[in-house]
Amino acid sequence: MTNGNANVAIKPEPRPEVPDLSMPFWDAARDHKLIIPRCRPCNRFFWYPREACPNCLESDSWEWQEVSGNARLHTFTIVYQPQHPAFQEDVPYVFAIVQLDEGVRLMSNVVDLDIPEDVEIDMRLRVKFDDVSEDWTLVKFAPA
Repeated sequence: MTNGNANVAIKPEPRPEVPDLSMPFWDAARDHKLIIPRCRPCNRFFWYPREACPNCLESDSWEWQEVSGNARLHTFTIVYQPQHPAFQEDVPYVFAIVQLDEGVRLMSNVVDLDIPEDVEIDMRLRVKFDDVSEDWTLVKFAPA
């Protein structure tokens, strides 16, 4: 696959199907902002976006709020065998669950390590936005 210039190859980019409820998250990521749902009645953040708050069960009573982007590494695995051909040149990479300072946990990648084995549980992280195309940005994390 090329981008119009026959000499420049484009790596295929598998993308998740994005439900309408989570589209604001991806729109904000494209603007390099990290937003998370926050329930108005109980004032707690939660992840993933859904109709009712999982803490107090209030329906349709939450709003998106920008968060700090600061986190700690909760758990991880180092991927050596890609699950999709598009990721072949990325291995090894760190697949992780990070806990934001606001309390919610997200699945993501830890990047900007000299070697993936440098990753440690509880290490401090900071959000890093990966613009994979003009209209698609991934939320990743790097050592703080």
